[in-house]
Amino acid sequence: MACEAWSRKLDLYVDGELAPAEANEFASHLRNCASCAADTLAKVRFKRSVALAGKHYLPSAEFRERVMKSAAAKPRRQTGWSWRILAAPALLILLISLAVSFYVDREFARRERVYSELADLHVAALASATPVDVVSSDRHTVKPWFQGKIPFTFNLPELQGTDFTLVGGRVTYLAQTPGAQLIFQMRKHEISVFIFQDRGEETAALPSGPTHAASFTVENWSQNGLRYFVVGDVNANDIEALSKLLRNAG
Repeated sequence: MACEAWSRKLDLYVDGELAPAEANEFASHLRNCASCAADTLAKVRFKRSVALAGKHYLPSAEFRERVMKSAAAKPRRQTGWSWRILAAPALLILLISLAVSFYVDREFARRERVYSELADLHVAALASATPVDVVSSDRHTVKPWFQGKIPFTFNLPELQGTDFTLVGGRVTYLAQTPGAQLIFQMRKHEISVFIFQDRGEETAALPSGPTHAASFTVENWSQNGLRYFVVGDVNANDIEALSKLLRNAG
């Protein structure tokens, strides 16, 4: 057994961590102390055995090269990115929701703007001393009047035997686009029918179907490249009846 005074320095001596003066002193002690010499020899042998064992399982240069190439070929794991990967779907859903919300709000605002402007045109025509520029109940008179005044043509329905009477028509504008405004009378109510080319942001891709705008019922649809709007203060059934006549004529 090593001397108590030197036992604490055995590992330091074997590992070469003693100062030169202490290492020399310890070496002198070993020549005179069989116990310290035996313990020191045992530690040295153990250390060498561990070193040899490590060298026995030391990978060859070829093996190292294969491992390095394999590691380089695989994407490295990025620590700290797990939460980003998990958050990506949620972020995508949020972005889509915002985009859809923005699109819906924009489309709703555009539709309301169109309907509001049409309602204003309807009211302005009825409030005018001359609501129409061509006064006639004959469709064969009203339709030709528009030729050369608007960049398209349209058909008018035969109204005989219906509740509707054609009053006449005028040229109007929606978003600086020329179109036709026709006034129909049903009992004591006037109904405006607007016809525009179905192009541009103001008229294209508007949702078809009845709706309400500024206390008026509005029906719109697209047919043969034209966008029709029927606006009046009558019920939806009356608006639909006139709309059906126009669809069949178109």
